[in-house]
Amino acid sequence: MRVGFIGLGNVGGKLAGSLLRNKVDLSVHDLAPDRVEGFVARGAQAGGSPAEMMHGCDVVITCLPSPMASDAVMSGMLDEVVAGKVWMEMSTTDEAEVRRLGHAVQERGGAAVDCPVSGGCHRAESGNISIFAGCDRATFEHVLPLLTTMGRRVLHTGGLGSASVLKVVTNYLATANLVSCAEALVVSKAAGMDLNVAYEAIRISSGTSFVHETESQVILNGSRDISFTMDLVAKDIGLFQQVADRSGVPLDINPKLIDIFADGIGRFGPRELSPNIIRRLEEVTGLDIRAPGFPSEMVDDEPEEPGAEVIISPAP
Repeated sequence: MRVGFIGLGNVGGKLAGSLLRNKVDLSVHDLAPDRVEGFVARGAQAGGSPAEMMHGCDVVITCLPSPMASDAVMSGMLDEVVAGKVWMEMSTTDEAEVRRLGHAVQERGGAAVDCPVSGGCHRAESGNISIFAGCDRATFEHVLPLLTTMGRRVLHTGGLGSASVLKVVTNYLATANLVSCAEALVVSKAAGMDLNVAYEAIRISSGTSFVHETESQVILNGSRDISFTMDLVAKDIGLFQQVADRSGVPLDINPKLIDIFADGIGRFGPRELSPNIIRRLEEVTGLDIRAPGFPSEMVDDEPEEPGAEVIISPAP
């Protein structure tokens, strides 16, 4: 099986790296030539244009920054879709848009999967990230070997588009966790608490979360580096809001999060690292929310293990 990978950014480059590390026959494409050159130096092939990628590969994976980018790439390669071709969309995108593009692929005889990832760039790099996959069961089983090469836990979420819904649900929760962790750390400091002690108190308590145990560490280090930026957070919670609006669900928290990140982008710029949303509170309080002993970036210290499908137990 020849696989094409389009989009070698912070997440895509790491997912493609897992494929290459595990000896998948890989072609790559990115708008940044140096990223392509780096993969070619490691044994991949330069795939050329998106159309050339779809023509020459059995499976084409996209991991792109926005629905507009995915639309532009698909417009370039749709004419090359024939029976037997598979498009795997690993971008965080709009479920309505992935269904639209996926149906266009299916109308030409191809198959489509939306399969976004969750768990952070450090786990994408190690191959231990989680992957949601939305598609029919036969297509899922066909691409499962690729999914388990890139990720450790793979969940079949239902039909096309279902994975994208759940991806923005989980990113909404991560954003709410990030903002609440920032507020908790600033209040702890303002109340005279030692931040090392505050971090540990939260970690061993009912208040802990994946976000606290990862992003709070790089906040306290001062690097704030999780390879994720405020504009991407704004995109994700905006997509979550669209799902809520289409479903007729009035929300209280997410509109506030949208306002908070719009303010953060206005103050610090769209490409500011997302944990630096805490700077809004640091500036107004004059507090420095840093502490010794925390890492500057997150590294997955678990060994890479073969991935597997997550099987949901039937209700008792």
